[in-house]
Amino acid sequence: MSNAAGPIGLRRSAVASAALVVTASLIAGGCSSSHTSGSRTLACPTTHGTVATGTAQAATARPASGWTQPDADLAATRDVASAITGANVSKLGVAWTVPLTNSVAYTSGADAATPVIVNGVVYVQDLDSDVLAISLATGTVLWKHDYNSPDGGPDGVTVAGGVVYAATNHAAVALDAATGTQVWSRTLIGNDHEGISMAPGYDDGTVYVSTVPVNPLVRAYAGGKGILWALNARTGTPEWSWDQVQDLWGNPGVNSGGGVWYPPSFDAQGNVYLGIANPAPVFGTKSYPLGSSRPGPDLYTDSVVKLSPAGKLLWYYQLTPHDLYDWDLQDPPVLSTANGRPVVIDGGKAGVLVELDARTGKLLWQRPVGGHQGPQNEGLLTEHATPTSHVHLPAQFCLEPNLYGGIVTELASNGSTTFAAVNDLALPATPAGAAEPVATTIGKLENAAGEMVAVNQDTGTVAWDTLLPSTPYGAATVTNDVVLTTTFHGDLYALDAATGAVVFKTPMSAGSNAPVAVDGDYVIAGAGVATSSTQRSMIIAYKLGATGKLPDTVGS
Repeated sequence: MSNAAGPIGLRRSAVASAALVVTASLIAGGCSSSHTSGSRTLACPTTHGTVATGTAQAATARPASGWTQPDADLAATRDVASAITGANVSKLGVAWTVPLTNSVAYTSGADAATPVIVNGVVYVQDLDSDVLAISLATGTVLWKHDYNSPDGGPDGVTVAGGVVYAATNHAAVALDAATGTQVWSRTLIGNDHEGISMAPGYDDGTVYVSTVPVNPLVRAYAGGKGILWALNARTGTPEWSWDQVQDLWGNPGVNSGGGVWYPPSFDAQGNVYLGIANPAPVFGTKSYPLGSSRPGPDLYTDSVVKLSPAGKLLWYYQLTPHDLYDWDLQDPPVLSTANGRPVVIDGGKAGVLVELDARTGKLLWQRPVGGHQGPQNEGLLTEHATPTSHVHLPAQFCLEPNLYGGIVTELASNGSTTFAAVNDLALPATPAGAAEPVATTIGKLENAAGEMVAVNQDTGTVAWDTLLPSTPYGAATVTNDVVLTTTFHGDLYALDAATGAVVFKTPMSAGSNAPVAVDGDYVIAGAGVATSSTQRSMIIAYKLGATGKLPDTVGS
């Protein structure tokens, strides 16, 4: 996600005041300019991907046995075995709820994390970095560790060996899973322009946490860097680190960039796969227009990166060199197979899916999804621009995906098909930045639509594409023959994995920008964006056959 929330992209101040989406964390630090007053902005009708009603291939992967990782398994497939199928998903009802009472003054809502479920306990982190342990069977809060540390999100936890690994907006932490007592804490940020917004990764005794160049408590961004830290899981002692942006392309007094917003993925050899966020300032500044303070491709932003278990760079693939639009390639890389070979599949805010050879990083296919408008290769055109260069670009244009669009949250894969939740919204822009007031943008975002897209992993072709009336910031989760997501409006959806048909929809207690987790006959979902006085932010447990009621729902 851009200097993202980890996943989205306007100025942090705008997001905080509006309690916007998780993508706000992916928000581009250092957006340089707002609208030009007095100018007439373009009308920008949103476009969508082409609706498709084909049939996806049958699943070929072995799903995770339970939701014990932030993305179900180390390969980030978000594919899990459960009792829930297309035949019975309509029988999901409310089993229990846990209210969320944390402050949203500096965040994009109350909750944006995917829960983790281990030994009958649901572990979740709110956007104040507070960690909760909840009984799956009863909804009883077993313990809560308050940090009161706004992190922007998406955040979350990882549980391994009886320890919960999490982060505040400045430190990685370890908590006893049974009691919530803190075991260790390790400060990782290098300055107050940096933060941490991810669920830690864990593999073979090492915890992985990255900084991001955004801190919701600070309005400045220059000098903020994304650095991945490998920490000893028992003590929190650093084993190695990998700098994602090196010297910030020579101008740390202006530039910032990089960052990891979700846990890394890991293969059987312990290699580490990262999806890295954008460079900044986004668009540029008055003194350095068109990103001229950071000439060149701005490695390793907007990239999939493969590191050895010791932190050595093995390969990288950069989707958007010299990014001007906050087009993070931030989603956790999915490790799967296609045509009999190991592959890496990723997507991000550029609204483009890519499949790479896992051994070499070679591009196998590239697939745009959702709506696309405006100059899509402006970064390449301006890669070598100077502050005085004259670049032939439109004075105004409709930009889609924009700072809040594209594939903001995690992909899912059942071994044959990759599922992507796509956000559709076109906004007016200029070469210097956004072309309308923030309040106008927020109003459009709250009414934006989206789609769920299924892509054949062997060919990169779209198997089906289903439009949704609200933005699916709830990512994609697969179990058996259904794909689950939540929308910003506040609905839980289940779609047929083969055809994309909506087989179940139920209103939640508030808007949502949080993905779901599945365990047995439960679906755990967060509704963290209350937009009225009667809506309630809470963690909701849905269960097959349950008949409980929510205190209020979002309505139609």
